[in-house]
Amino acid sequence: MSRMSQDDSLPESGAPAGARSDTSSRTARATPPARRGSGTLAVALLLSLVAVGGASYVGWRQWQQDQGSAAGNAALDALRQQVGALQSATSASDSERNLLRQRLSDADQVNRSLREEVLSQAERTRNLEDAVAKLSEKTLSGHDAMLLDETESLLRMAKERYDLFHDAQGALAAYGLADQALAAVNDGAFSGLRQSMGAEREALAKSRTVNLDASLTTLSDLRASMMQLPLKPMDTASSGTTPSSWSRIVGALNGVVKVQRTNGAPLSVADARFARELASIDLAQAQAALLASDRDAYVAALKRADAGIAAQFDTSAAPVQQVRTQLAALMAQPPGAPVQLGAALGELRNLRAVHALKPASSSSTGAKP
Repeated sequence: MSRMSQDDSLPESGAPAGARSDTSSRTARATPPARRGSGTLAVALLLSLVAVGGASYVGWRQWQQDQGSAAGNAALDALRQQVGALQSATSASDSERNLLRQRLSDADQVNRSLREEVLSQAERTRNLEDAVAKLSEKTLSGHDAMLLDETESLLRMAKERYDLFHDAQGALAAYGLADQALAAVNDGAFSGLRQSMGAEREALAKSRTVNLDASLTTLSDLRASMMQLPLKPMDTASSGTTPSSWSRIVGALNGVVKVQRTNGAPLSVADARFARELASIDLAQAQAALLASDRDAYVAALKRADAGIAAQFDTSAAPVQQVRTQLAALMAQPPGAPVQLGAALGELRNLRAVHALKPASSSSTGAKP
């Protein structure tokens, strides 16, 4: 086909104009065969292009399939690896689950053994509590009995001290100790006894209106001061009056005859000593009445002492006035009325007697059936 094109082109380039027309006419006559060859060539080119396109498409598809298969293989490998990891994790979880089941079974066995031990310990604890309760009952009964004995002895001591020595302060102290001992008793049957004890304590507190020690000290000082008090002057009665005839006769006789005591003491000195001794005796009787809590005798002795001092001693002197002022203060604060103790002691003894009969009566009633 290339040779044919070269032969056709030679006459066109080197021939003259006339010859060109001949060749153009021949080419015009020869044109139909050339059209048939070009169509075949076009078909062949088209077929070759189709074949090349098909081959390229097939290759491209093959390449895509290869790429897809490679990606699929990679994904498959990744999936296989994941499946392997899941299988290993599953096997590990299964082993852990089995281990946990074994531990749970062991824990159940331990819990059963612990429960049995707890039940046995609870039973032992109940037995121990029963034993301790019985022992505590015995201990409490002995404790209460000891406290009640102490309370009774203190109440009896307070009563005897007040009856013998009229010591209200000591009796109050004993009652306070008895109340403390009775408060520690656990039995509620003796709680009402504290009210009786409180009433007696209140009566003792009210009766102790006089400070016994201070009053006794004051009376002792007054007895000691009797020897220094000035007496009334002997001529106080005749001062300011004219002497009578009888007094003149007595004065004349005194100048001739002198009367005196056999022991040699002057009569005025003996009278002064007698007056001082009488006042001291009255004050001593007041002291004895105060110790005996005899209110009437105490006041009467103080009044006698005051009257004797007013009659025999110089009332205008300051020491005598001071003594009479002290006597008036003592008379203004006489001792209270005596208190009758022993009601709380008797109530305590009755309660203890009734309480001691309770176990015997309960046992007898229990033995009847």
